Amino acid sequence: MAKEVTEEELLAKAAKPGQEAMKLHPFYKGKLAVIPKCAIRTVEDFAIWYTPGVAAPCRDIQAHPETVFEHTNKGNLVAIVSDGSRVLGLGDIGPEAAMPVMEGKAILFKYLGGVDAFPICLDTKDPDEIIQAVKWLEPTFGGVNLEDLAQPKCFYILDTLRKEARIPVWHDDQQGTAAVTLAALINALKVVGKEMGQVKLAMIGAGAANIAITRILMAAGVDPEKVVMVDSQGTLHAGRTDLKEKFKEKWHVCQATNAEKIKGGIPEALKNADVCIALSKPGPGTIKKEWIRAMAKDAVVFVCANPIPEIWPWEAKEAGARVVATGRSDFANQVNNSLGFPGIFRGTLDVRATTITDEMCIAAAQELARCAEDKGISEDYVIPTMEEWEVYPREAVAVAKKAMEQGVARLKVPEKELYENALSLIKRSRDQIQILMKEGLIPLPPEI
Repeated sequence: MAKEVTEEELLAKAAKPGQEAMKLHPFYKGKLAVIPKCAIRTVEDFAIWYTPGVAAPCRDIQAHPETVFEHTNKGNLVAIVSDGSRVLGLGDIGPEAAMPVMEGKAILFKYLGGVDAFPICLDTKDPDEIIQAVKWLEPTFGGVNLEDLAQPKCFYILDTLRKEARIPVWHDDQQGTAAVTLAALINALKVVGKEMGQVKLAMIGAGAANIAITRILMAAGVDPEKVVMVDSQGTLHAGRTDLKEKFKEKWHVCQATNAEKIKGGIPEALKNADVCIALSKPGPGTIKKEWIRAMAKDAVVFVCANPIPEIWPWEAKEAGARVVATGRSDFANQVNNSLGFPGIFRGTLDVRATTITDEMCIAAAQELARCAEDKGISEDYVIPTMEEWEVYPREAVAVAKKAMEQGVARLKVPEKELYENALSLIKRSRDQIQILMKEGLIPLPPEI
C-alpha cells in the first residue's frame, strides 16, 4: 500500500464491503441453501431415497450405529454453533443478527474445504444450555464449530465439550486463530533469522484468541517465561491476583509467563520484544510508532484488529518492524482464520477423528508454513492467501495424519488416499458453484 494513500481513503475502502453487503444480502436472501447430492432421475427414485426403500439403511444403522457415516452425510456435516454474544467486532448482537456471519462461515467451509456446514444460532447465553444443545445435535453432525461466543464462558464450553462430546468440537476464535498465527510466525521468524524458543513476545490483548495463541505457541516451542501479555488493565503477572477467582485462563497466563514480572502497559510489554501479536482494540493509534521503535532489531509485528489494525503497517515499518501482518486482505501477510478451519475440519472428518487436539492444530500450522515456504517466503509473504486453494488438501492431510498418530482417528487412511479425497471434494465444491453461476441457477449480482 503506497504511503500517499490517505487514512480517509483507507477508511472509505474498508467501508465499501459493508455497503455492498447491504445490497447483496437482500438480493440473495441469505447465502446458503440445501440441495440434493443424490441423483433424482424420476420421482420413482424417491422410493429409494425415501419410503419404502429408506427403511433398509435405517435398520442397518440401528443394528450397526457406525454405518450412519456410510448411509448419511453425517461424516461431512458440521454445525456452526453460536449464541451471538461476541460477533466479530460487533459484540453481543444476539442469535438472529449473528446469522449472516454464520452463513458466511458455512460457505467458506464448503468452498475452501468441501465441508457441508450449517448455522445453528441458539436463543440462550447460558453456557450449560449451549453445551447441552451441542450434545443433542451429536446424532446429526460429524463435528461442531463453536463461533463468536463471549469469554470467559467460551473456554468452559470448549473444554467441557472436548471432554464429553463424541464428535470433534472446536472454537475457531481460539484454535483457528492460533493455528494460522503460528503458521505466519514460523515463517516470519525464518525471514528475520530468529529461533522460536529464543524470542521475546508481547501479546497485546487478552481475549480468547490471544490466550489460545499463547497456549499453542508455547506448545510449539515458545518459552513461556519470555511472553508478556497485556489486557485492558496492564500486563499480566503473578501479582495480578484480581484475576485469580474471576478469570482462571488469564490467571494461568499470569502464573506461566512474564518471568521478569514486567509491569505497566503496552509500551512496557513491547520494549525489547522480538515479536508483537496484537488482537485488541482497533486502531489506528492503539499501538504507537515509538513503542514499535523500542522493540528489538528486526521485529515481527502482527496487528490483527479489524477493520483497522492497531497501527498502520507502513507506520510499523517506518518504526523498524521488518515483518508486518494484519487481518486485512488489502495488506501483505493477511492472518485469516479461513486459511485454517476448512482444511483442519476436512482432515478431521476424513479420518472420523473424535476430537481436534492442539497437536493437530500445530500440524496444520506447520503445513501452512511449508506451503508458503515452497513458493518462497519474504518479508511480504510469510503465509499463503485464500486464493491458493491447493494448500487446503495439504493441510487436511497433515491434520489427518496427526490424528491417526495420536490415536484419536476412527479410520486409518493411506496418505495418498487422504490427499486425493480432499482434493476431489474441494475441487467439486468449487466447480459446483461455478457451474451453478454459469447456468444462471445462482444469479450474478447486479452492478453496484
